Amino acid sequence: MAGLYISAAHKSSGKTSLSIGLCAAYSRSGIVVQPFKKGPDYIDPIWLSQAAERPCINLDFNTQDNQSLRSSFERYSDQSQLSLIEGNKGLHDGMDINGSDSNAALARLLEVPVILVIDSSGMTRGVASLIQGLHSFDPAVTIGGVVLNRVGGTRHEGKLRMAIDRYTDLPVVGAVPKLAEISIIERHLGLIPGNEDEDAIERIDRLGSTVEQCINLDQLFEIAGSSKIKKGVVVTPPLAPKEVSIGVARDQVFGFYYQDDLEALERAGAKLHYFSPLSDPDLPPVDGIFIGGGFPEVHLESLSANHGMREAIKAFIDSGKPVYAECGGLMYLCRTISWGEKKVEMAGALPADCRMHQRSRGRGYVRFRESEAAPWPGAKGERTEYPAHEFHYSSLENIDSGVEYAYQLLRGTGIDGGHDGLLWKNCLAAYLHQRDTAANRWVERFVRFVREKKSQGFRETSKQ
Repeated sequence: MAGLYISAAHKSSGKTSLSIGLCAAYSRSGIVVQPFKKGPDYIDPIWLSQAAERPCINLDFNTQDNQSLRSSFERYSDQSQLSLIEGNKGLHDGMDINGSDSNAALARLLEVPVILVIDSSGMTRGVASLIQGLHSFDPAVTIGGVVLNRVGGTRHEGKLRMAIDRYTDLPVVGAVPKLAEISIIERHLGLIPGNEDEDAIERIDRLGSTVEQCINLDQLFEIAGSSKIKKGVVVTPPLAPKEVSIGVARDQVFGFYYQDDLEALERAGAKLHYFSPLSDPDLPPVDGIFIGGGFPEVHLESLSANHGMREAIKAFIDSGKPVYAECGGLMYLCRTISWGEKKVEMAGALPADCRMHQRSRGRGYVRFRESEAAPWPGAKGERTEYPAHEFHYSSLENIDSGVEYAYQLLRGTGIDGGHDGLLWKNCLAAYLHQRDTAANRWVERFVRFVREKKSQGFRETSKQ
């Protein structure tokens, strides 16, 4: 089984666009590509999934230990011919000064060769020293080759290749011109998600064509063959009987979901019904709702104009039916969202208003404990710390007095700096994003809560 780890010396080197282009180019040549993304990212995986036509899987040291990282990688790689991992930041970057959570550490763990994407703008001979430094810093990492990005022309490319050939033993597997169409549109929170970009397929096709023209795909695939991915018997846990139905908001606005979390919902006994708060007039007949993250602030008028859906979701929550919402979902459930001079009505299901800001109000890894009020806790008496992450430019204001919070934050910002997980009736809405792993089996607990509330006739459990 072949594998590649796309990394770089630093962020913004072009590895995301290259990874998307590689997934597209290999896929349309008939090779089955399984994409992965390091870290707690939603936007890059949406693009990678579209390019590879297979759901991208996240690999994150914060929520997974080494054994589960390796197991997840091998399980999802099993039915593919090429596993492609896009790193985050630089090859040796991470939270731990010892590098235990770096891209280099993950590449070592998975035994996959690294392809370095080098932003060669303004560089000539110095490119060799950069590559040598990256390699010698951790010789245990296998660097299989180099892709030169943002090359100034044939003369510039020639100088770069000569330097790398003379001072290193690494092959240059491609060079992408500075003016090549190998970028994705960005805005206030980074890349525009592929589910929101109407021209996503066209952009992916262009990236694939650029890669085909600029990268030696045969040579790169040969390098990928040096990986040591184990192909074994994949054990898929049995599906529980479908006793409850859960609606999942998924459209151009709400698209931030982990693929393995959606699969975990089904394994736990939930039948999933996807719906669009943006365009559907009403909710499907479901027992619970999961509204993930996204960018509701970009579609304020359209979301607000869908009165039928807003009223249906508010009535759903008022009736005591369970809802779990993360970040963008939390924003949508508020009374209003304000951005600059604009103030627009939202679902009105939560006793709070939401305001957008120019600067980040919370970003990075989160650690939290469940409060006594948490509606679907772990084992009674546990004081377990759970990992999560947050990334939001909004905050809540005008929160009604007397509301309860499900989570006590040990690290992170959340709603008020110390708490997250606003509780209202049987709805839990938080800025933090959870992921269902061995460190936090939130999906099983949520599905069990939905099942219990259904059997009880959806009686409310928290303050109103």
